[in-house]
Amino acid sequence: MNNLLKSFLILIATTGLLVGCSSTSTQEEPVEEPTVTEPEPEPEPQPEPEPELDTTFYFDFDKSTLKPDARATLVAHAERLKESGDRVRLEGHADERGSREYNMGLGERRAKAVRDFLVLQGVPASRIETVSYGEERPAVQGSNESAWEQNRRVELK
Repeated sequence: MNNLLKSFLILIATTGLLVGCSSTSTQEEPVEEPTVTEPEPEPEPQPEPEPELDTTFYFDFDKSTLKPDARATLVAHAERLKESGDRVRLEGHADERGSREYNMGLGERRAKAVRDFLVLQGVPASRIETVSYGEERPAVQGSNESAWEQNRRVELK
């Protein structure tokens, strides 16, 4: 047992020695300094998108006179056209009543009424094309007042 006691004491002494020799670092852990970030620049204000304007203008039965709401919208179109320099095509249409020849002429008179108004607003006539489709390209099929109202039109393209 003497050998066993000696081995045990050596083991305890060695463990004590190792524990006593172990050291803890006296240096402090480096502290990360907070990063200074530049404030985000304010985004530049984006111009509001221009509202969509109607591009179809409706007419009364057998008339080529612009309605007041069409005139107001066409003033806005004229301003855009003067700024952009774009070209436009005005397509005149009629409902199915009347002869083919009469409706071709009525569609042409309607397209020219829109053209003349745009020219009065300062859009060069050379940038405006007019064409008449008469009754050949209806927006809506049907032989009733609702369909006819939608087919009596000029489309700005």
